[in-house]
Amino acid sequence: MSYTKLLYHIIFRTKKNENVINEAHEKELYAYIMGFIKNKKSHLYRIGGMPDHIHILTDIHPSIAVSDFMRDMKSNASKWLKKNSNFPHFNGWAESFAAFTYNEKEKDIITNYIKKQKVHHAAITFEEKLRQLLIENGIKIDEHYFLKD
Repeated sequence: MSYTKLLYHIIFRTKKNENVINEAHEKELYAYIMGFIKNKKSHLYRIGGMPDHIHILTDIHPSIAVSDFMRDMKSNASKWLKKNSNFPHFNGWAESFAAFTYNEKEKDIITNYIKKQKVHHAAITFEEKLRQLLIENGIKIDEHYFLKD
């Protein structure tokens, strides 16, 4: 028996940062993602976002690599969104994503950050905040690939 608790703050965006996740129907998408996460024997602590990106705080079952988890989640959500008439302009997800790990003591901080996305992004752009998060987590930004699709 192994014991793990790996909290991931994952951020992923729409292709070309298109504003296609409309607020009136975002909860449908969030519920779909919650179901996907549950089916992967993982736990969603919080989900939220903006019309062009989503933040999730989740643990991922230790048998699943985060890259596989994200590939499958984006693929499944993409198929669902393209069939859903409430998201008529959805064209796909960007290839990249950002994932940061946190410990249990930081869970409330990240949960509150995700909860307040709409207020937060009234003051800072997605690009600025993503740059800040990458730098805070010691990740070197390659400008050639940054926010490119």
